[in-house]
Amino acid sequence: MKHLKTIVGQWLKDIWLNKLVIILSVGILIIASILNVLAGRYVTRKGVASPPDLILDLIPSIDLNLLFIWGVLLIVGVMTAYIFLFKISKFHVYLSHISLLMLTRSFAMCLTHLKVPENAVQIYWPKFLQVIAFKNDLFFSGHVAFTFIGFLLFKESKIKWFFLISSIVMAATVLLMHVHYSIDVFSAYFITYGTFVMGEKIFKRIYKI
Repeated sequence: MKHLKTIVGQWLKDIWLNKLVIILSVGILIIASILNVLAGRYVTRKGVASPPDLILDLIPSIDLNLLFIWGVLLIVGVMTAYIFLFKISKFHVYLSHISLLMLTRSFAMCLTHLKVPENAVQIYWPKFLQVIAFKNDLFFSGHVAFTFIGFLLFKESKIKWFFLISSIVMAATVLLMHVHYSIDVFSAYFITYGTFVMGEKIFKRIYKI
């Protein structure tokens, strides 16, 4: 019991000591989320064509809605819980990395006016997720990027393997559902890594870490 009180006390102390940068990082995330919604609405209106894709032509179209929706929510939940329970002292840093990735994806989406592949599986979004249910938000895959970033953020912890495997599962899921082109999936790994490296340099200066 005494040990638990010590852990909780340190957790609260970390929040208090970093309260200003936590508020700053939450503000950045809100801005990134708003821009992501605006970008999603834009590409929903502007999709132009569905080009052929060699890999999609070779694999069947399979309904994996369960993994596509609830799988990624589980991964996000695990990431959130892990940060809050074990990495609260770096909460602002992780949140800033995620915001930077979101901003990068929002910008990239607006530069690619493609439609979802013609034989894509219909996605049945639950009502509480309708606000982020866009069409043509293809480049680059958010399902892959926002799971792979966990591998990069927690590279010193064993949980990194959970996120690496999750990113591979998500890559296979979106390809088998034909809801992304193969370039959306493969580029997500490279762009996420590049964004992470850039964020490391930026946030070290901002947060003095």
